[in-house]
Amino acid sequence: MTTSSSLSLEFFPPKTPEGAEKLRAVRSKLYALAPEFCSVTFGAGGSTQEGTLDTVREILAEGHAGVPHLSCIGQTHDSIRQRLARYREAGVRRIVALRGDLPSGYGLGGEFRYASDLVAFIRAETGDHFQLAVAAYPEMHPQARSPQTDLDAFIAKVQAGADVGITQYFFNADGYFRLVDELRRRGIDTPVVPGIMPITNSTQLLRFSDACGAEVPRWIRQRLESFGDDSAAIKDFGADVVTALCQRLQAGGAPSLHFYTLNQSVGTLEVLRRLGVA
Repeated sequence: MTTSSSLSLEFFPPKTPEGAEKLRAVRSKLYALAPEFCSVTFGAGGSTQEGTLDTVREILAEGHAGVPHLSCIGQTHDSIRQRLARYREAGVRRIVALRGDLPSGYGLGGEFRYASDLVAFIRAETGDHFQLAVAAYPEMHPQARSPQTDLDAFIAKVQAGADVGITQYFFNADGYFRLVDELRRRGIDTPVVPGIMPITNSTQLLRFSDACGAEVPRWIRQRLESFGDDSAAIKDFGADVVTALCQRLQAGGAPSLHFYTLNQSVGTLEVLRRLGVA
């Protein structure tokens, strides 16, 4: 990684004033990496939607590209239209367009069924004003019926107007390269950016991975479990694993790297230090 536009960062909206202050400190450290953009996640059903825009506004005011995630499940055309207008007013030029998941007990409301519907709607409403990123799944979306239907879903998003894919995090580079190869065979040359999850906390990583369908290879699981509560050993091993993954992805032609920071700086900075960037 040698160019300033070869990485991006993801944050989630803080829920407390203390969390907001901590995230500002984290961002100030990570800005030294000159990220292409910083994305901010979006809570389903309204849980953190205002926090998303507030955090994006702060990032923009700090002189960096703030990119809101926008989930459409449970939303209406009018609610999305209003949100797009607010994004434009704030100076947003990119959006991560997602279907999203409904919170439990939220019901099935909304006028969008798939992320491709959201992408098509944004294009119809705003033309080319926004660059649109969408999700991709090297190991298949946990709710997809088959790898083929999952591939079809990504292609539908591209055909609706998506500019780039960002993957769910993974630890097996072969899955990423297979996804890209299958898309190329289908005539889709849209860039697909690998999502990278630094490993700093084994309990948290395994819980996240079980919930979202990301595979943690057995050898990584067993090594993490063998360290017990030795957080220094977990972080050192995790940095080794993720650095090697990034090196292989770069060598294989990945267009960029997107880091899921979890509002922390240490794990991302250590991996990028080992890559010779930080």
